[in-house]
Amino acid sequence: MKIDDFDFDLPPGAIAQRPTVPRDAARLLEVGDAVVDRMVRDLPGLLRPGDIMVCNDTRVIPVRLKGKRGEAGIEATLHKEIAPGRWRAFVRPARRLKPGQRIRFAPDFTAEVEAKDTTGEVILAFDRDGPALMAALETHGAMPLPPYIKRTGAADDRDRIDYQTVFASRPGAVAAPTAGLHFTPELLAAVDDRGVGRATVTLHVGAGTFLPVKAENIEDHVMHPEWGEIGEAVAAEINAARAAGGRVVAVGTTSLRLLETAADRDGRVRPFAGDTRLFIKPGHRFRAVDLLLTNFHLPRSTLFMLVCAFSGTERMKEAYRHAVAAGYRFYSYGDCCLLRRSANP
Repeated sequence: MKIDDFDFDLPPGAIAQRPTVPRDAARLLEVGDAVVDRMVRDLPGLLRPGDIMVCNDTRVIPVRLKGKRGEAGIEATLHKEIAPGRWRAFVRPARRLKPGQRIRFAPDFTAEVEAKDTTGEVILAFDRDGPALMAALETHGAMPLPPYIKRTGAADDRDRIDYQTVFASRPGAVAAPTAGLHFTPELLAAVDDRGVGRATVTLHVGAGTFLPVKAENIEDHVMHPEWGEIGEAVAAEINAARAAGGRVVAVGTTSLRLLETAADRDGRVRPFAGDTRLFIKPGHRFRAVDLLLTNFHLPRSTLFMLVCAFSGTERMKEAYRHAVAAGYRFYSYGDCCLLRRSANP
């Protein structure tokens, strides 16, 4: 399959710059045998008693840092912790950086360039780790908004609230699991009243969110690893709901990728803790997930490939054409769709 197979026309103005307020007032496109325009508040009525909704409880860390090497300005975006106090990072400009050099992010907050690869990605060793490093990032860092969300300078104070989901409790992500941004306490109460179960898993969203697919043949694209965890009790809860006839509803592509990583051939979800590099593209046999709530994704992205795998490439292209024509808002702060898994994607 070629990257051009997953291209479509998206007007630049379709990319949302701020979320809808309140969050559950965003639009929702139901995609099944037909496409139906709805609102996020309609979600509980689209689910059945006995279904189980699986959400990602990762919390975004403000990992975008500005500092100096000598007098030269440096911008670093951390994307994966590899050991206490040591992070892989995208750094600009990286050309003149050398191992052993120190970057100063604040008078009392520094990191040493420990290593650098041929792509310009570096490993930064900070002068602290654990809670002390998290506190320094909260003080000196900015939220790592995607480049499609335009700000004058870095993310602002409003983004610190807007770019976290209501489920966020486990720090570790460098991008939000954006389908979860639509939920409010009122919407969750309506889901509960509908008799739909809720379970939480953790996938710390990483570098894959930022990186475009550069390979002409998508089979040559390599996903960055992302760490995730499904506890034993959560796996048992999901399996019990499905065994009783309920459907598994993944809130976001991150929840879906983790569930599919942990599922066995029979669709049973096993406890899991570790990295996943799962690249879901057309031809993937889905085992664990029946419905997917997800935002609208960008052309030529791995996330658009994922939704094509889930619901069928032609169906999703048709749904996206409808969404563009109807003025739906795309990407992280945009609207969402509820997808039914296709038997023949």
